[in-house]
Amino acid sequence: MQDLNYTDDLNMANGDFLIKESDNQHVQHILKANKGDFKMNPELGVGIENMLNSEEATSFLIEAKKNLEYDGMKVQNIEFTEQETLKINANYTE
Repeated sequence: MQDLNYTDDLNMANGDFLIKESDNQHVQHILKANKGDFKMNPELGVGIENMLNSEEATSFLIEAKKNLEYDGMKVQNIEFTEQETLKINANYTE
């Protein structure tokens, strides 16, 4: 999926907005957002910051997978690695 590329601000190149592959950007937004943050889809959002205070990772992984699938992604795998990072293998279905 292609979309406007931004981190904390819109990225520009040659005086125009930068358009790039955006799957990873969408995943980050869904994981960071809380329920109600997206006006058009108030049920979308995982709230990863809330998970940081919890010792139960399984419910977070289930919630993340459900939200990514709700947004139209096919999730092949989602897990925490031995290095304590979150690994997600997912892409949008066309």
